Amino acid sequence: MTTMRAWVVGEPGPLAGGPLELTELPVPDPAPGEVLVRVLTCGVCRTDLHVATGDLPVHRARVVPGHEIVGEVAGAGPDSGRFAPGDRVGIPWLRSTCGRCGFCRTGRENLCPGSRYTGWDADGGYAEFTTVPEAFAYRLPDELDDATAAPLLCAGIIGYRALTRAALPPGGRLGLYGFGGSAHITAQLALAQGAEVHVLTRGEGARRLALELGAASAGDALSPPPVPLDAAILFAPAGEIVPVAMEALAPGGTLAVAGIHLSDVPGLDYRRQLFHERTLTSVESNTRADGEEFLALAARLGLRPTTHEYGFDQAAEALAYLDAGDVRGAGVLRVASR
Repeated sequence: MTTMRAWVVGEPGPLAGGPLELTELPVPDPAPGEVLVRVLTCGVCRTDLHVATGDLPVHRARVVPGHEIVGEVAGAGPDSGRFAPGDRVGIPWLRSTCGRCGFCRTGRENLCPGSRYTGWDADGGYAEFTTVPEAFAYRLPDELDDATAAPLLCAGIIGYRALTRAALPPGGRLGLYGFGGSAHITAQLALAQGAEVHVLTRGEGARRLALELGAASAGDALSPPPVPLDAAILFAPAGEIVPVAMEALAPGGTLAVAGIHLSDVPGLDYRRQLFHERTLTSVESNTRADGEEFLALAARLGLRPTTHEYGFDQAAEALAYLDAGDVRGAGVLRVASR
């Protein structure tokens, strides 16, 4: 039996308790319709942190986290023919859907009640090998190198969907609450499309990065922006920011909440925070079409995440950096090289 090194979530809990464990696992066999992928890089996403610390309920005991995976096809299960050995692919958060429900049939597969997720329902990319249903893998543009492509596969795609849900008008003013892996990619996308971007976050390093990338302002998340916002996206998992962000919206503005986990939201003052046709909406995962559209756009616009590369043995350190809060860009695990 061939084995591989992998990180698993042993007992979810605070990072100080060491929920991540480095172990040896059998190299997985791809099922029908799946491909085996040799992992090259894997982005370190806040959702990985939620899985490790128990903010998200356990879906698979001792799961291998990680869902921003860049790798090479190393094998295929029966009835698989989309990719050839050696092809470079991206594995995202959305792993599979039922394909039959009303949501799937109407282009809203992100809402499928039978959806399953990489690094939560099935083992992910904090390992030397993983598998994926070939219909849910992306063929990556050549313009995106392995480290660049990794954070685009969730942070980038979710930011793209969140920007769409926020309904930012052309040339409008966009507020970004929190400025980690996803927000700093979304800022680049919005700026490339002519938006005026205002960043509101607690971290000084993150604020400096925002200004370096071209944001018009960078201030504290609980303070009002210098101008009314036509749209805003909340990336920080902090429900107390929702009323603040709603009040910062101009009439007709929309706040999109992009995270899978959010602390409790305080009550809203209707006149100050919701009236004037302001909208509050959430963002759930993404469709495969979102991913295809975004990756093509990222290659065309030359989007380049700011990345911090970690060796495979440093997965726990990478999560600790993310948990500390003042994040400049996105963490990426270097699992192997081509």
